[in-house]
Amino acid sequence: MKTFDKITDLEFLVGQELGVSEWIVIDQERINLFAQASGDHQWIHLDAERASNGPFGTTIAHGFLTLSLLPELTANAFKVLDTKMGVNYGLNKVRFPAPVPVDSRVRGRFKLLSYEPLEGGAQLTIEATMERENGIKPVCVAESLSRRYW
Repeated sequence: MKTFDKITDLEFLVGQELGVSEWIVIDQERINLFAQASGDHQWIHLDAERASNGPFGTTIAHGFLTLSLLPELTANAFKVLDTKMGVNYGLNKVRFPAPVPVDSRVRGRFKLLSYEPLEGGAQLTIEATMERENGIKPVCVAESLSRRYW
């Protein structure tokens, strides 16, 4: 994990990678819990028997489950010590170029695209590229906007 002392230290890192998270496993229990929370009960996520004959040969994680991992992955990729609060400000663009089969391991790479000073903090635009272990394509690429305050 990379550690930065101050949010203002990031201002000079635009275009650079801020950190890479640890791998996390996407198991069927996590997929099932996300289905319950989101109301998305499509068979490709939940029915192992039917999914074994589907296009991916197994159940896969919801795209929005993959996207929802951004806070967890970001938190173990980098931290800014003087940040007391952060808020999700939205997304500019999200794509899911490849599926996440059950029991895959995923991690995130975070590249700073822009830094905008705010009163008491900064707005960061970060390109989050989530990759699957041994995968060829990323499983999610998103431009995430956050506001961090000291």
